[in-house]
Amino acid sequence: MDSDLTFIGLFLQASFVVQLIMLLLLGVSVASWTFIFQRTKALSAAEKEMRQFEDKFWSGADLNKLYQELSARSGISGMSSIFCSGFKEFVRLRKGNTAVEGIVDGTYRAMRVSMSRQVEELENRLPFLATAGSISPYIGLFGTVWGIMNAFIALGKVQQATLAMVAPGIAEALIATAIGLFAAIPAVVAYNRFSYKVEKIENSYGNFMEEFSAILHRQASSAQAQ
Repeated sequence: MDSDLTFIGLFLQASFVVQLIMLLLLGVSVASWTFIFQRTKALSAAEKEMRQFEDKFWSGADLNKLYQELSARSGISGMSSIFCSGFKEFVRLRKGNTAVEGIVDGTYRAMRVSMSRQVEELENRLPFLATAGSISPYIGLFGTVWGIMNAFIALGKVQQATLAMVAPGIAEALIATAIGLFAAIPAVVAYNRFSYKVEKIENSYGNFMEEFSAILHRQASSAQAQ
């Protein structure tokens, strides 16, 4: 009986529905951990890119040279992409003799579109983690209810119930809830942590857009005043 109370033994003894639920939850857990590692790497890269760009931008580098340097790279992202989108639109509108306010508004809209794309990329897979964290316990609970229901149905067919007869059925049912919690807890923790990081990065992008717009506004005003 002891060997039957191991995880593998209880899994093999469980009904098909409970086994299916356990496998589903294990799959969700594996997918969650995969996305957790992916998002950790992506957000760390975004934060590193942002620090490097800000150091170069605020060091007093010439904006034209900085734009040319970044444009020559392939696959720029993050704050560099926002800067390139805004500066490209700024140059285009200024060559068209657009009014200062029109230049600034057009530049800001271009940067806003670029920022939305960058944030959308950072938020990739977060909805899955949120969903996994919210529904995994309920899926596990469904497996537990199903398993306990089957255990009591089986007990109703015997004359005398003993603890040895009850324990395996209850244990195999409770394992479904345990696996559900095992899948949900890391997903919820990771989702909250990643959401905070994405919000922090988005705020940094927004602050840069405001500061960069002010710089471009001064340049456009001084150019038209000449």
